[in-house]
Amino acid sequence: MTSDILTRVEGRTGIISLNRPAAIHALTTPMCQAMTEALTRWIDDPAVDAVMIDHAEGRGFCAGGDIRMLATSGAADGAEAREFFFVEYRLNHLLFVYPKPVIAFMDGITMGGGVGLSMPSRYRIATENTRFAMPETGIGLFPDVGGGWFLSRLPGRVGQFLALTGARLDGAECHALGLATHYLPAEKLAEAKQRIAAAPQDVDAILSDLSVAPPEARILGNREQIDRLFASDRYEDILAALEADGSDWSAKELKTLSTKSPQTCKVALRQLKEGGQMPDFAAEMRQEYAIGARVVQMHDFIEGVRALIIEKDNAPRWNPDTAEGVTDALLDTIFAPLPEDQAWTPLEIAR
Repeated sequence: MTSDILTRVEGRTGIISLNRPAAIHALTTPMCQAMTEALTRWIDDPAVDAVMIDHAEGRGFCAGGDIRMLATSGAADGAEAREFFFVEYRLNHLLFVYPKPVIAFMDGITMGGGVGLSMPSRYRIATENTRFAMPETGIGLFPDVGGGWFLSRLPGRVGQFLALTGARLDGAECHALGLATHYLPAEKLAEAKQRIAAAPQDVDAILSDLSVAPPEARILGNREQIDRLFASDRYEDILAALEADGSDWSAKELKTLSTKSPQTCKVALRQLKEGGQMPDFAAEMRQEYAIGARVVQMHDFIEGVRALIIEKDNAPRWNPDTAEGVTDALLDTIFAPLPEDQAWTPLEIAR
């Protein structure tokens, strides 16, 4: 068991605490394995009626995955990156189908891998500290960990907007969009955890009792522009709509999109379009694993990590560098199912 993950049982509740504060609890393969082992152990444990996921200390719940490792592996044979995705996606799926209530505390930065931990949970707690985003297109990746499932099911075209722009949401916005089930003041989290641990069967009443009315959700004021200008599943159409609109808002979003990888913006749009039709979450994760196994070894991801995370010159040289340059044939290659012996499979849980 890695010390980057702390697990314990308090009262009738299993607790998983992310404990890698120097990296804002960014996930590693051993961390995902440790969480999976704890969750698997508690499924049939009669002493555990619910599970809580939080972070031990520091300013964020979880900033994502170990991006440097993924890029280093992607530049080589990609094996370590594929192992990480395989294990992480099994954890995401396990949380989605988990038979006992899971309560995730999205207090602070909740991005990438942190979204993958919180969104499959039955209860998702936002606070005034929550900063939620899927910023992957900025580094040539795509909104994985189930993003194709969760983002495609948000109201209107908000999911597509978030996937393309990487826009950050606060706790009130998460609650308004249904990404969070409850909005609590951060000062009430300790009480919430204590009460849930003692009486997990009362989790609904406890969270309702401690919830407060969130502030106004700013994104709701932009819904009309988002739904109108991000209406198409064709990236060129979205760029053209923003260009033609001519408003300050559209100019700002166009400028944001100009920094993103055209390849992974197109991947994200297709991912959400197909994700909305997926028969179940396992099918979504199977497709995302195939996409991830390929994208992690492609130029844009390795270049994006170089530009934004390693050298930090913030000047990635995307290839192709235009939306038109990203062909349907290239996307078909990225989305093609993997051979059966390489494909992702959900965890088999002995019952």
